Amino acid sequence: MRYIRPSSLLPVLLILASTAFAQTPPNTWEVLNYAGLFEAVVEQDSIALKKQIAITKNIDERDNHGRTALHLAAYTANHEAMRLLVKAGADPNALENDRYDIVTIAAVANDLDTLKLSLKLGASAGNITSRYDGTALIAAAHLGHVEVVQTLIRAGAPLDHVNNLNWTALIESIVLGDGGERHTATLKALVDAGANVNLTDGQNRTPLLLARQNGFSNMVAILSAAGAK
Repeated sequence: MRYIRPSSLLPVLLILASTAFAQTPPNTWEVLNYAGLFEAVVEQDSIALKKQIAITKNIDERDNHGRTALHLAAYTANHEAMRLLVKAGADPNALENDRYDIVTIAAVANDLDTLKLSLKLGASAGNITSRYDGTALIAAAHLGHVEVVQTLIRAGAPLDHVNNLNWTALIESIVLGDGGERHTATLKALVDAGANVNLTDGQNRTPLLLARQNGFSNMVAILSAAGAK
């Protein structure tokens, strides 16, 4: 595989690689050695990308981690590339090896613009993603990304999906949150949207009990007002 000059996006990808939650963005070696569609996306070269699209035999070609060029475009917030790839037939709901789609990639990154574009391009807010059999909504609730949560709710994300940890988005906002402003607002958005406030975790603990155990008084108040038991 040939050597490619470092992209101006390499620092961004390195940051993502160290901070993404359970995701696997391209590593340094991959970025430096991408070719074809992937190189054009990394280099943010729309002209080169159009040329590669015209000659490619597989618009959903995969790298060694199962990422398509569209996944890479989402990781790097390359919106022009996302539009071009989907127009050429790229699958907006494709999952890479860790089972992440472009919606969940954008949700974890708290990248509202990329999320909205992903949904506009046909990606679903309801995909079951990640090694945890979760959703983008659960991932966003875990991280307290309030605007992302609100956007996913409007897009029809399943409010009460239970992942393989036996947690819903509502529960994750409590057990993986800090009880602060962002996670409290996330919980309120879910409650206001109609999330079930009495679904329990794998140990039969209710959201209200979990909030009380964590000392999250504001969450307790919201849940109590919504009829939580």
